[in-house]
Amino acid sequence: MAAAVGAYRAHRGFISVTRRGNHSCTALKPQYDAIIIGAGHNGLIASAYLQKGGLKTAVLERRHVLGGAAVSEEIIPGFHFSRASYLLSLLRPHIYQDLELKKHGLKVYMRDPYSFTPMLEEGVGGRPPRSLLLGADMAMTQKEIGKFSEKDAKAYPEFLTYLETLACAIHPLLDAPPVDIPGLTQGSLRKKISALRSLKPLVKSGLKLGKNIPDFYELVTAPVMKVLNRWFESEPLIATLATDSVIGANTSPNNPGSGYVLLHHVMGELEKEKGAWGYVEGGMGGVSRSIARSARSLGADIFTDREVERVLIGQGGSAEGVVLTDGTEVRSKVVLSNATPHVTFKQLTPQSVLPKAFITAVDQIDYTSPVTKINVALDKLPNFLAAPNSADGKPGPHHQCSIHLNCESVEVLEEAYVEGQQGRPSSRPMIEMTIPSVLDPTLAPPGCHVASLFIQFTPYFMEGRRSWTDEDRERFADTTFDWVERYAPGFKKSIVGKDILTPPDLERVFGLTGGNIFHGSMSLDQLYLARPLPSVADYRSPVKGLYLCGSGSHPGGGVMGAAGWNSALNVLADFKRL
Repeated sequence: MAAAVGAYRAHRGFISVTRRGNHSCTALKPQYDAIIIGAGHNGLIASAYLQKGGLKTAVLERRHVLGGAAVSEEIIPGFHFSRASYLLSLLRPHIYQDLELKKHGLKVYMRDPYSFTPMLEEGVGGRPPRSLLLGADMAMTQKEIGKFSEKDAKAYPEFLTYLETLACAIHPLLDAPPVDIPGLTQGSLRKKISALRSLKPLVKSGLKLGKNIPDFYELVTAPVMKVLNRWFESEPLIATLATDSVIGANTSPNNPGSGYVLLHHVMGELEKEKGAWGYVEGGMGGVSRSIARSARSLGADIFTDREVERVLIGQGGSAEGVVLTDGTEVRSKVVLSNATPHVTFKQLTPQSVLPKAFITAVDQIDYTSPVTKINVALDKLPNFLAAPNSADGKPGPHHQCSIHLNCESVEVLEEAYVEGQQGRPSSRPMIEMTIPSVLDPTLAPPGCHVASLFIQFTPYFMEGRRSWTDEDRERFADTTFDWVERYAPGFKKSIVGKDILTPPDLERVFGLTGGNIFHGSMSLDQLYLARPLPSVADYRSPVKGLYLCGSGSHPGGGVMGAAGWNSALNVLADFKRL
């Protein structure tokens, strides 16, 4: 421990990213059936299914590491971080099974309990401040909620059943492309009859919802507070649940549509446990590496340090491959882009081949992001006033949770949101803290830990539309650490290194337009048939042979692999017709 920490302290402020062995031993060929731009999880999953379908496929990643935002990086010597994405849940079960990800090295540490909200208050009678701990043990969870409201404790199981009913009904829509509107309304009768099959998932979801359709409609369109206030009365529980309605989204729990974001985050499943979230061994790069191993075992070629400069367009106006930044041309019959729609259509595709109206529509896609991610290396375990560490220094159950700080009331969340909209980083930000090293010993030296701070609300541009400076970054990090310190005294002294990623940094490092972790807002106007735009909701672009396969497409960010799977289905269907 001392050697690893000492090495960093001696070079305070120096960030070192270790380059791990992600390079393929295979040489890049001049011709493929399919080329995928970007080795994020959706691109890797698409490559596996295209290869399964008989298309020789290459994946080209601009960075030195696979995974897009689902990466592990040794930013500080001895400390391995899930640098962007930090929890696993919404990986579709059929993909997990089809690609045999467990066989290819994916190991997940399940979390139970999973949510911890400490209060910032004075203890009573010498006792520590109160806290709220939620987990799979319903008796324990109800006892925790009962500290604030017996009424809420009784209502909580029914509320979870209500959410699960709505979430399970949506699963068929996640695992299929949206309804084929052009196929149903244009072309031959045979084409229209064939397109009727695309209605099946929608009908299946409707039948599953049944009498709950009004409840579903209300939840996805209403402010989440309208729903939560009907179920509960205690502020800590309401605020804790409300965080899932705004996480990663530039919205408030009082804004219409925030209910869908809550539903989106309970749609997941992990190891057959509904709504569960876990830590991937070795960090989130572990899931990307397992997908890559599966794809390579099927014959896909995957390369890092291969940045695509533009899509090659043939004389007939179709995509015919890509040109790399070093001038290398790689030909293919189709090209799939795992980049955001903005990067795909404004940077990689020649503007002359796109309709002007389409370019105008692309310019209107909302990528607003409120998120700053700070990765922190610690030389000891945080010690929370609301749940003091044991004498032996071992992690408590609460340490494995998503730890919600500044989340005792919705008013605090609302104030943080309002400041962010005014171009000022929140002075009391909403913080979701995770410490994966309490379950995964591979991430840090013995006795040390890595912590992820997922923070809202921070603007892309500072007040007056000026760019972030290094001083701004340090000032906001200090503000965040000061708040953590109030809940866990000694936190600041335990910091041995940090990596600050504001919205512009997330854009620069990971290619996330606007710093948006979902590849575009998850607002109702940018979902399902309108994601990212109505004209390209089926993953097919205006350029023949060019497809989208990233989170900017249906069903959106966070639903791991679904866009890659769905786009691969459409590519293979088009090949079959040819």
